[in-house]
Amino acid sequence: DGVLMVESEASELSEEIMLSAVSFGHKAFQPVIEAIIELAEACAKEPRPLPEEIPGADDMIAMIGEKAESGLRDAYGISDKMDRQAAVSAAKDSVRSALEADTSVDQDLLGEVFGDAFKKIEKHIVRLDIIKTGKRIDGRDTKTVRPIAAEIGVLSRAHGSALFTRGETQAVAVTTLGTGQDEQRVDSLAGQYFENFMLHYNFPPYSVGEAGRFGFTGRREVGHGKLAWRALHPVMPSKDDFPYTIRVVSEITESNGSSSMASVCGASLSMMDAGVPMQRPVAGIAMGLIKEDEGVAILSDILGDEDHLGDMDFKVAGTDQGITSLQMDLKITSINEEIMKDALAQANEGRMHILGEMAKAIDTSRAEVNQNAPRITAFKINKDKIRDVIGPGGKMIREISETTGAKIDIEDDGTVKVAAVDETAAEAAIKWIKDLTAVPEVGVIYTGKVVKTVDFGAFVNFMGAKDGLVHISELAPQRVEKTTDIVNEGDQVKVKLIGIDDRGKIKLSMKVVDQETGEEIAK
Repeated sequence: DGVLMVESEASELSEEIMLSAVSFGHKAFQPVIEAIIELAEACAKEPRPLPEEIPGADDMIAMIGEKAESGLRDAYGISDKMDRQAAVSAAKDSVRSALEADTSVDQDLLGEVFGDAFKKIEKHIVRLDIIKTGKRIDGRDTKTVRPIAAEIGVLSRAHGSALFTRGETQAVAVTTLGTGQDEQRVDSLAGQYFENFMLHYNFPPYSVGEAGRFGFTGRREVGHGKLAWRALHPVMPSKDDFPYTIRVVSEITESNGSSSMASVCGASLSMMDAGVPMQRPVAGIAMGLIKEDEGVAILSDILGDEDHLGDMDFKVAGTDQGITSLQMDLKITSINEEIMKDALAQANEGRMHILGEMAKAIDTSRAEVNQNAPRITAFKINKDKIRDVIGPGGKMIREISETTGAKIDIEDDGTVKVAAVDETAAEAAIKWIKDLTAVPEVGVIYTGKVVKTVDFGAFVNFMGAKDGLVHISELAPQRVEKTTDIVNEGDQVKVKLIGIDDRGKIKLSMKVVDQETGEEIAK
């Protein structure tokens, strides 16, 4: 009859198109749903009988409600989360103590129904008050977003960082830029691929005032991180435009509702601070729903309690141009198209407000990457020369990296990416690679190193991987009796390439080059 769950990623779609897509999907699923119903009718087991109603339970619940209502209303009038939780707990203890002290109360029945009864009463009071008065737990109306504070550059050594606070929910987002060697290898059902944009979400116990273990990442953290990733992915630059591997970590430092949407906002700010050329900033908002016989209330920017006591968790993320991600999870059977339309329209208002607050910190990506991030220079070499750069068993490329301190990636099409924080290191690595792959030209002067001396001359290595012979007659203008009178192994010399024979042997000359200036000596 209606939509129950939605999970999506979109390329900045309007609310109208997104709603149409959801409606289309709902209609397309009807044959599948009918088939499932037919299968269940034919094969499903008989449902277990519900437990019989406990005699006197209704009267006991009514009694608990009478005693709890006043304390709960006072507790839910407190805007601070921790103080409110303490007040609710105190009200619960007070009611239970009073009933346990009453000798006319059936204590066995009280112990059996009290916990569930108190939760139902708590839920009923909060929900009905919101629908009747339009006033929420923290005093806001249904459309108001909590106060927002956004700050960038909070971590001086990070490549990009941001602190995003919305009410009692806060995220510290940190961006790190790496090279192709840092890409994540993913083994999916469709095969292996590499991902150059990662977003990791951490939700430590202290963010909700608890002490707990720091163990493996849970399913919730993985899911929230993926939701934020989907929200940002449509506006990320291509690898050709921005050849970095991007990792964003969102650390939730306090949480009272929708930390995943705070992660979207914080990650967007952090990447703009790092100089990632995103198409546009992205913001996210969590919507809620209270649906009773008395009416319907759609809530913007829900609190944790409103998520717990409400009927819907409806998260919308996007830019000022449209929606990039939508996730909906219902606790009731379904909602109709009209409610979803109203929720999307209200979410759009909230998203525009959040984007405006974020723009006060930064509204577009920095022109350059952070000074602490590696600079990546990309250029092409002949594909046939790739093996010369890599060397036997990777010896040459390791030597270049270890000597210069630069990271080097070579793709099959001949694209070379050199990354280094130090510009001098990058230039040295680039020159080395270009020398290795360049074709020697007759008449050009090169700097080389004497690698071997023989009776008839000296062998000189130049351009990194080229060797040529300086015949003894080409060592100096005067007659040379012994090669070592002019050069020794390890000497740096200037040579002119004077010829290449039919077998590819390179002929060099020193006598026509001024060894001090590197200029050719005029005849």
